[in-house]
Amino acid sequence: MPPWTAADIPDQSGRTVVVTGANSGLGLVTARELAGKGARVILAVRDLTKGEQAAATIPGTTEVRHLDLADLASVRAFAANLHTDVLINNAGVMYVPLGRTKDGFELQFGINHLGHFALTNLLLPRISDRVVVVASTAHRYGRIDLGNLNAERRYRRHRAYGQAKLANLLFMSELQRRLTAAGSSVRAVAAHPGLTATNLFGRTGNRIENAVMQLTTRLLAQSPEMGALPTLYAATQPVPGDSYIGPGGPAEARGYPAPARRMAHARDAPMAERLWMVSERLTGVSFPFALAGSSV
Repeated sequence: MPPWTAADIPDQSGRTVVVTGANSGLGLVTARELAGKGARVILAVRDLTKGEQAAATIPGTTEVRHLDLADLASVRAFAANLHTDVLINNAGVMYVPLGRTKDGFELQFGINHLGHFALTNLLLPRISDRVVVVASTAHRYGRIDLGNLNAERRYRRHRAYGQAKLANLLFMSELQRRLTAAGSSVRAVAAHPGLTATNLFGRTGNRIENAVMQLTTRLLAQSPEMGALPTLYAATQPVPGDSYIGPGGPAEARGYPAPARRMAHARDAPMAERLWMVSERLTGVSFPFALAGSSV
């Protein structure tokens, strides 16, 4: 079969899609392609000015709304009374120096996981189709340290990023388990972009590392248009819940959408459940449906 491209996205007329971090990079490409196929796309962005500038480049129906994933009050305000068919949890930060969200969480874990965890559960009663979690091959070196999720003891930015992206996949799998137990038809799926040139690179606080990362992306990375394809595939194709899509090329670094590989520790169901319970406690947001045959 020929490779799947954005041209193969089916008609999205009548559907609403929320894309977090939609003002640049993968989020902007994702929003543009879905709006071009008829979807009403809500650009969930921290900077409204940049969001409006991005929306002006997108043909189709768009709406810009403020969402700061580093502030749970902003997440709650955004989710209130919002209905959507698809939620794409795309926004994120990578390898940044130690920082804290407004609620005191380590920045990478707080934005990449906890902010999206809260947003998803707050929106779930008003999502009709699916949740797409944008993960990363960085989950391969990630480990969940339940005793140091917020870097109270020690902070290593690469390990913190790997932990956050592993949390994304564990969250997606546990979300699908809970949706199935609740009898919901909503699906939870994940995708990753491989090595893609985006503005995530170059924010480490280390000039040498920034330069190396930027050179690497210029030489080896694929375009955001290619990097967004796994997300677009996961958002629009009839994939089952708990699917994981990535580039089909060598090492999943580039290429057209294909099933992606998850490390064994990204399939650790007991850890996924423990992480879920900790995430509920930290955010104050719980799964909104009753679970059949479960004590959770």
